Amino acid sequence: MFLVTNLRCEWKNNQMALADQHIDVELLAGDAEAFGRFYARHEDFVLSVLLRRCGSAELAADLTAETFARALAGRNAFDASRGEPRGWLYGIARHVLSDSLARGRVEDSVRRELGLQRLSLDDEAITSIEGLIGDVALAALDGLPEDQRFAVRGRVLDEAEYEELAKALRCSPSVVRKRVSRGLRTLRERLQEST
Repeated sequence: MFLVTNLRCEWKNNQMALADQHIDVELLAGDAEAFGRFYARHEDFVLSVLLRRCGSAELAADLTAETFARALAGRNAFDASRGEPRGWLYGIARHVLSDSLARGRVEDSVRRELGLQRLSLDDEAITSIEGLIGDVALAALDGLPEDQRFAVRGRVLDEAEYEELAKALRCSPSVVRKRVSRGLRTLRERLQEST
């Protein structure tokens, strides 16, 4: 019974995630104020991903600023049929980091081009950014395909047996094992990318 209740919660969370994606697509298509709301919704995600990769809160903040500057400049190129806004933003963050590593300095050309001010962080802001590092694993789990996310949550977090999951998911235990295996492999790869 617990697993069925948990799966209902997962379904509801999935429906909310789809609604969130729809909101993000609308915000990207909106004006500057709408983009500001998009920024507020995803700032912590981008900061935590970049913090895991570079290890410095100040550097992660600078890279995040450039990531959002590029997103603002290129938001008209976003194509919802190719993926969700968060994935698009993640791709931009990876490119910003890669460009910065190749140049040996934080790439900030788009931020400067748009006339956006350089960030100034106090100790409280740095501590807040450093606290985001634990959210990456949960964000990676939420980014898995639905079938893998259900299987990994059920087996790893809820410690359900494969047979119990198979009944709830209406598939065989071997299919559940494969989903868990694929999901864990994807999580491992994403977490290694973010460190």
